[in-house]
Order: sequence, then structure tokens, then C-alpha cells
Amino acid sequence: MEAIVLAGGFGTRLRQVVSDLPKPMAPIAGRPFLEILLSSLARKGFSRVILSLGHMANKVSSYFGDGYAGMELVYEIEAVPLGTGGAVRQALLRGKDDHIFVFNGDTYLDLEVADVEAQWQKNRAPIIVSREVPDTARYGRLNSSNGRVLEFVEKSVAGAGLINAGCYVLPLNILDDFSLGQAFSLETDFLAKAVGMQQFDLFVTNGHFIDIGVPEDYLRAQTELAERL
Repeated sequence: MEAIVLAGGFGTRLRQVVSDLPKPMAPIAGRPFLEILLSSLARKGFSRVILSLGHMANKVSSYFGDGYAGMELVYEIEAVPLGTGGAVRQALLRGKDDHIFVFNGDTYLDLEVADVEAQWQKNRAPIIVSREVPDTARYGRLNSSNGRVLEFVEKSVAGAGLINAGCYVLPLNILDDFSLGQAFSLETDFLAKAVGMQQFDLFVTNGHFIDIGVPEDYLRAQTELAERL
């Protein structure tokens, strides 16, 4: 299996606590967060990971080199910021299979990878991974029916519900209508519009989920992930 890890953001919200490193390299219990994420992917059977980088890319590539934990690492480095969509569009060109997993480089998700892969093999439809949370206000929520994603709802809607966990399984040609080098958001410029026009399967994960993108959750991850790892 192959994965793209989006690790090119500026980490603006986290800069007050981690100023000299790209966000995915922020230390968690003494280890770079990206190392924890890659270790998880290796345990789950991935053999090849495309790291989509931008800000301080050299600090990632010099740390990991061309492989980690038995996985081949491939670097796709943005010359200019492309947003999540533009970054994925470029990284998809490096894929070798007919589909690829996409993960956020600032989110730990203990995903049931074998089950997600089986769902892809059965339906051959793109998959959006979701997670039940007590309050969707920070993330925005997903509306779904019969295992299909119907709608992305804007942030600020409070209460329990399903959120986009920032993980997807995509066919390699899904973004071919976008030009290479075009900056766009995968979530708002593509997914939020596309779910109304084509089939997107839903996978609801029960795995541990934590996004380190804001200081309070980064601090929470120091203890939560240390206990798990």
C-alpha cells in the first residue's frame, strides 16, 4: 500500500510553542511527530510513503533520508504553497498503484487500514474517513446516509457528530481536472463540491484521533501519545 502524508504547512497556530521546526517535526515525548506517524504506517503494512513538503522541507528530508522502518520515502516538495489540494495533485503523480491513502502530517489517526483497503477493493470508490466526536464545532461535520458522504457542513455547528478525519483513499486520477501548480483546498474547493456529484464512500473509524495543530492539543498529545506508544 502507498500513502501521501501532507506535511508542508507553515504551522502558524503552533508557532508560539514550536518556532524552529516544521509542524510535523514538532517533538512529542521526545520524538518528532512525523516519526510517530510513519512508525504507525509501517506497522499497518504500508511500503511506500510520499511526503508532500514545503516549509522547512530540508529538516524533514535530512532527518529521514530515503527510507524509514522498511518503507520507501519519496519527497514531493512545493516550490510555492499549493494548499492541500495542489499538494495532493502533485503527489498523486508519484503514485504507482491505482489508489492511494492520504493522511495529514499533523494528525495521529490509529486507522483500521486493512478494513479501509478492503472497502476500496470492494467498491472502487473514493473514501472519506470520518470520526465521531463530542463536539464538531472546531472541525465542521459530515452528513451521510447509507455509507455515503452527502455534505460537508461548515465549522461552528456544535454538538456530537461525524467529522472529516483528514484521511482519504483516492484514485490517482481524481484531481486531473485541476492544473498542476494550481493552489487550492482539497476540502473546500474539491471534496465539499464533489460529494454532491459523485459517489464518496464513508468509513467511520474508531481509532484514536488527535490533531496537534493548535497549542492546547499539541500539549495534550504529549501525554496521550506517550501513554499509547
